Amino acid sequence: MTNTQPDQMKRGEFLRSLGLSSAALMSVYCLGTLTSCSSDSDDPAPTPPAAGFTGNADTSKGAIDFTLDLTAAAYSKLKTVGEFVAVDSVVVANAGGNMVAVGRVCTHQAGRLTYRSTTNDFICDNHGGLFNTNGSVKASPPTTPVPSYKTSLTNSGNTLRVTA
Repeated sequence: MTNTQPDQMKRGEFLRSLGLSSAALMSVYCLGTLTSCSSDSDDPAPTPPAAGFTGNADTSKGAIDFTLDLTAAAYSKLKTVGEFVAVDSVVVANAGGNMVAVGRVCTHQAGRLTYRSTTNDFICDNHGGLFNTNGSVKASPPTTPVPSYKTSLTNSGNTLRVTA
């Protein structure tokens, strides 16, 4: 059986056919990377608290001390192992049945953290930096841990308090 497919062009040949030099391509790549990594502020837009929240979850307004009603629609998913919610400056997760809370902003370049139940850690959406559930750095690029907060369940597991 003969191959009826046309010959494939190699990557280098394709780029040369565009008339772009390696230096030009690297400049475009680096500029795109730098602009995507920049941040106009130290903290991405906060996630405002929903019904079922009382207290302070914004570090710019003082010490973290808030309560979540886990029967409220916005926070009820925390009763499920592997789920998480972001509230202002904090991300709260049900890590294998244990509630954990850490600062939600990566210390590398202020990306947002999300919880990954498969690896029991928090990942930054900018560069994939990893943090353990206690806030310590698991993998770089970050070198500084994120804040970790105390959690306690009350009211038959229906109320979660998070404190500094």
